[in-house]
Amino acid sequence: MRIITRYLIEGILALFAVLLSTTIILLVSGAPPFAAYYYLFNGSLGSWTKLAQVIQVWVPLTLCASGLLYTFRIDLWNIGVEGQIMLGAVFTTAVLRIDAAKSMPILFIGLSLAAGIFGGALWAVVAGFLKTKGGVNEIFAGLGLNFVGQGIILWLIFGPWRRPGIASMSGTELFSQKLWLPFDPALRLSPVGLILALAALVLTALFLRHARMGLNLKAIGNNRDAAMLFGLKPDRYMIIAMIFAGGFAGLAGSVQAAGVYHRLLPAISSNYGYLALLVVMLSNYNIWITPLVAFFFACLNVGSIQLPMMLQLDSSLSGVIQGAFVLAALAIYAWRVRGKLTGATAQR
Repeated sequence: MRIITRYLIEGILALFAVLLSTTIILLVSGAPPFAAYYYLFNGSLGSWTKLAQVIQVWVPLTLCASGLLYTFRIDLWNIGVEGQIMLGAVFTTAVLRIDAAKSMPILFIGLSLAAGIFGGALWAVVAGFLKTKGGVNEIFAGLGLNFVGQGIILWLIFGPWRRPGIASMSGTELFSQKLWLPFDPALRLSPVGLILALAALVLTALFLRHARMGLNLKAIGNNRDAAMLFGLKPDRYMIIAMIFAGGFAGLAGSVQAAGVYHRLLPAISSNYGYLALLVVMLSNYNIWITPLVAFFFACLNVGSIQLPMMLQLDSSLSGVIQGAFVLAALAIYAWRVRGKLTGATAQR
């Protein structure tokens, strides 16, 4: 009961800090705060169509966040999640461009999702091997591979996969409609992506909380040297964690390519990988809080489109709100840690 009360107080304090800082920013910019909040809310949850757009953003965020929980559990910063989304989309596109795909759409849609998982996992394993075998920090390896992944996409769009007679930032040709993930025409939302995101959450919860692998990941993340004394091999488990993280990120890229844009785009990742890092940290690495935080960010992402149209404000205000939320959460976290240290010192 005390733990629930503590988290409730921290959540209220964080929300108050976000609202206060955002209100100050709006007042300084000359915008009416209550009107801005109304349009953010209405722009994200004001209709079923807008809610569908929010869920469309929520799906890749949740998939990436689910994968990141594995690497954070073993104390790895998988910054390369952006590149893993990109490679998942690339591998998916490669499968859906096969000539025989149109004659067997169900088979090739399934193969494209599997290829997306493989592509993301492969890209993550590269970063994992650079970390475990080459001694390269995973942050630098991930960032470098993100740039390489973006370069691969641009090369494909302007090279081998360019549209007939034209090569532009609009991406490759649209896939045949037979190869799109099934979707509701009215809401333009694929239930397949939603099911995959929910399955990822359940699978991650089972693995990290109830499987031996999850306990081993936690043991290595807490104390690598002690884990080695008990016979665990940290390098092996780091690669395993990267495979899971990359696989989920690659699946997010696959959903983006086959279920949202129906082609390969330069901005196929939409920075969801970086945003997923914030989602996981703000959820305090809790698997069940993660989808709620992801939903909040998805609402901001979609609702901010209303601000320039209705109030002549820059849509980047959503980024300011997200940043304020992060800072508020970090402040609450620091306050909590300081309280624990003070309490421990008092007991001594």
